[in-house]
Amino acid sequence: MTMPENGKRPAGFVVGSLVAITFGTVFVLANSAALPTPWPVVIRAVGLVVAALLVVGLALVVRAAPTATQVPASEHMDRRYWLIVALEAGALFGGLAVINGVLHRSAVSVAWVALVVGVHFFGLAWIWRMPLYHWLGAAMSVLGLTGFLIYAFGGAPEIVGLVAGVGSGAALYATVGVALRQALRGRTPVAV
Repeated sequence: MTMPENGKRPAGFVVGSLVAITFGTVFVLANSAALPTPWPVVIRAVGLVVAALLVVGLALVVRAAPTATQVPASEHMDRRYWLIVALEAGALFGGLAVINGVLHRSAVSVAWVALVVGVHFFGLAWIWRMPLYHWLGAAMSVLGLTGFLIYAFGGAPEIVGLVAGVGSGAALYATVGVALRQALRGRTPVAV
């Protein structure tokens, strides 16, 4: 989604941006529902407008930015990538099984998801040499941990969802925005 330190544009800039926009939107829509009226409608509307603007921005970047030489996806989806994905999936589903099935604390499920997804971005930042992913990983990890702390100190589940869930959606949106800005400023060519 952003320029790695080695200067090569990874395969999937557009796809990665669309995935981040999609998951950002899911985080926003799903985790704003329990808030008191009118906040679910307001937050969802803002989230959808931001997502639409990011998609438009992505289309503009693809049209305006110089085309990059595509780096094959296989170069970025090596064993290290699949190991990170496998560890993420195991942590997500294993942790959710314990949180929901054993501890019966579904209020912190989104905090767990934010934390695990955040941590996985550190691995991707390392293997792909993409510093922006360190920032995204830190933001989502902090939001997830904050969600746990809110719950531990008696905070309402909807506040956990707002901070860990809607906050993670905002972090994903912001990351796409920064990547698009870098591309529009000509710092990086764009490969689909």
